Amino acid sequence: MVGFVVVSHSRALARAAVALAEEMVPAERRPRVEVAAGLDEDTLGTDAEAISTALESLLGGDDPADGVLVVLDLGSAILSAEMALEFVDPDVAARVRLSPAPLVEGLIAAFVTASTGAGLDAVASDAEGGLRAKQEHLGAQDAPVSEEPDGEASEEGELTWSATLSNPHGLHARPAAVLVQALSDADADVQLTDVTNGNGPVPAANMLMLTTLDARNGDELRATITGPDAAQARDALQAWADGGFGEAPQG
Repeated sequence: MVGFVVVSHSRALARAAVALAEEMVPAERRPRVEVAAGLDEDTLGTDAEAISTALESLLGGDDPADGVLVVLDLGSAILSAEMALEFVDPDVAARVRLSPAPLVEGLIAAFVTASTGAGLDAVASDAEGGLRAKQEHLGAQDAPVSEEPDGEASEEGELTWSATLSNPHGLHARPAAVLVQALSDADADVQLTDVTNGNGPVPAANMLMLTTLDARNGDELRATITGPDAAQARDALQAWADGGFGEAPQG
């Protein structure tokens, strides 16, 4: 599984970002994370040696990570991370990616993707798309809009699924993360659309893209599913819905 090093000027900020990401994934499926932030508990700054130590911790030993994504805040965090790569063995450095993603959004998106067993390229790509959900939500004119006719399969062999969203707060980050987890074992492409508001389709494998649907309580969701494990993915969608769409029923 891909691991993470979180580099920030503030140790408290880094730990809070990690805690938020961990809320999205069950404990047994969480990727490993090292925090290399602050000069101490209270002093702001970054330290290349601390970053290199974190990288070696994740990529050394008997159970090394499959790669490491380094998420950073700004300024000297980037310079310190680049310097850290010069301190470590070239074989270690070759398995590290420095991400230009926003620290909080990028870490959360990548953390959920990594928890499914995805490789470093996919994890890094989802991190870099971390701002898309916010950009599309606040720029409604650019939101993804479904162009498929309701109720029709667009490809031969395609499966469909639909359900009415019952979450009081809609399809926000946590239930979206649960869906990504539910689909992670199926070799299938799942595209989800909010039929009620017309947003979508978006890939159900990407937590933050799911939140761009802006799906609210009572909206009808529809999925189109293709691939060798399409039936398994459809069953996972139904189990997600039957389980309260990733949240315990309230009331």
